Amino acid sequence: MSFLLRLVMPDRPGILGAVATALGTAGIDIVSLDVLERGTGVAVDDVVVDLPPDRLPDSLITVAQSVPDVRVESLRPFAGPLDTHRELELLDALAHAGGGTAEKLLAAELPRVFHSGWAVVLDGTPGRTAEVRAASEAAPAFEGVALPWMPMTAPRLLPSDDDWLPERWQEMAIEMMATPFGGEARAVVVGRSGGPAFRRSELLRLVHLTGIAATVTHLPPA
Repeated sequence: MSFLLRLVMPDRPGILGAVATALGTAGIDIVSLDVLERGTGVAVDDVVVDLPPDRLPDSLITVAQSVPDVRVESLRPFAGPLDTHRELELLDALAHAGGGTAEKLLAAELPRVFHSGWAVVLDGTPGRTAEVRAASEAAPAFEGVALPWMPMTAPRLLPSDDDWLPERWQEMAIEMMATPFGGEARAVVVGRSGGPAFRRSELLRLVHLTGIAATVTHLPPA
């Protein structure tokens, strides 16, 4: 079974190799690595690993944190295709998309790009609840939910303890990030249940992707 480990560690040579060695010695294979953040002496990496059937998931935490100064920020099951060109594939699909399909593509593919649970594209105006224009599988129902941050003037992180979240969403620890898409009245929201919280580096990637997508969708199909 595959799991996604989010590791926080000192940004110094050799420490990721030490983690890989510890995992390998325990019979755990690393199959994918995403560098999320580097700076101020700290590195944050998402690592997808295959756990042997005779090992418990908690053993991943024990093994990773056996390396000094390494901390496991989160551990969750991972299911989905593994590739290193997720963002390029999404942009290529958008370039070839016909009219009206870009939003569906974003909703369907952004969870794969960000190793998240779901994505939605919303319309929102003052005094009204949001209208869902496109949604991936597993997305919660936004209909009837008041969104105080819509219309959206700037990208933002939406942590699971925000007051506006429905009680059920808070219980599920739904973490989200959102950015305007083609104007203040429309937003792309990416979320996952149970954490980890999205980081600013992930939000910046989302802003970059949706900015390109908004431009691409106004071009003739390739």
